[in-house]
Amino acid sequence: MNEHFNDIFVTTGCPTQQQLLDYVQGKLSAEEQHEVEMHLTDCAFCSEALEGLATIKDKEKIPGWIREMKWEVLKKLRKRYRSRRKTESYISLAVIILSILFLLLAMFWAYHFAIRH
Repeated sequence: MNEHFNDIFVTTGCPTQQQLLDYVQGKLSAEEQHEVEMHLTDCAFCSEALEGLATIKDKEKIPGWIREMKWEVLKKLRKRYRSRRKTESYISLAVIILSILFLLLAMFWAYHFAIRH
């Protein structure tokens, strides 16, 4: 995966998804567990994410599911980016064609006006 998109959800002061997974699986040290719990008291988003993770019975499959979701989000973002670039290309082409037509029309009128006078 492109490194720019490697972890598109980690731009906050929240625990990493690995820390949340380790917390749910009971793999954190007491100190790390306390830090996560302190954060959860202030962050509704992480609390809800953890609540959702806790309801999953087969916790070993969670990292694979998260990877799949990231790929799906990345595909959608790339598709949206490509369609936006395609639209921008069509708009640029239309502007160029209209500019050329305007120039030709202006030259025609200037030539036609010069012949009459």
